[in-house]
Amino acid sequence: MSTSTTSFEAFRLQALMEGYDEALERDWAPLTLVDMHSHPFDAKAIVTRGEMWLTVGDLTRQLRPGDTFEIERNVLHAERYGTQGATYWVARRAGG
Repeated sequence: MSTSTTSFEAFRLQALMEGYDEALERDWAPLTLVDMHSHPFDAKAIVTRGEMWLTVGDLTRQLRPGDTFEIERNVLHAERYGTQGATYWVARRAGG
């Protein structure tokens, strides 16, 4: 899903159709570090501004606008945000 052709509302509606419970826009301040943590929900996201690095296990990915990522519930991961911070749209589906 490309942000150049997709609005947040279209992203939200698509996520709901795919069975996600909600969609949010998350905005992160420059140089924010989020240590290893997990969530009780599945997440599917697309970066819309800035850059971030997502670490899952031994793999770290650099993500820029248009890049997507998915994280299953209870999976440990860490996040680092670039000098301009970052924004992403994320769909969440609660664990059952």
